[in-house]
Amino acid sequence: MREMGLSGVRRGRHYKVTTASDDTLHRPSDLVEREFSAPAPNRLWVADLTYVKTHSGWVYVAFIVDVFSRMVVGWQISTSLRSDLAIDALEMAIHSRQHRDLSQVIHHSDRGVQYLSIRYTERLGDADIVASVGSRGDSYDCELNRAAA
Repeated sequence: MREMGLSGVRRGRHYKVTTASDDTLHRPSDLVEREFSAPAPNRLWVADLTYVKTHSGWVYVAFIVDVFSRMVVGWQISTSLRSDLAIDALEMAIHSRQHRDLSQVIHHSDRGVQYLSIRYTERLGDADIVASVGSRGDSYDCELNRAAA
């Protein structure tokens, strides 16, 4: 569309960009490279955030899916996009897999600030989970988007 000078219709004159990031900052490597398959449970988790309009207003939903079983292992809903939303979903995922070895888990997400926050990455490290981050602004980089298709 860009090459043809086309753009989608939007209300108002401005739109909010949620994918802007500082490319000079260090971030985890992409260990998945769009190979969204796993040989066993607890080998690859994918995480994402979305927002949903409800009768009482917008809410944000964070969820983590085990790619092997396609089961949601952690989720959380909030009215704010603070890091706690993603961290609470991660805590649920870790707790739901308690008594299991998580040292082989790769946690793949986009470049959202919630997933790159110090608290989130420290919690992944505390649980011996390896972080992986996909490419910038790529809607096909997340298994959750592919699974919905």
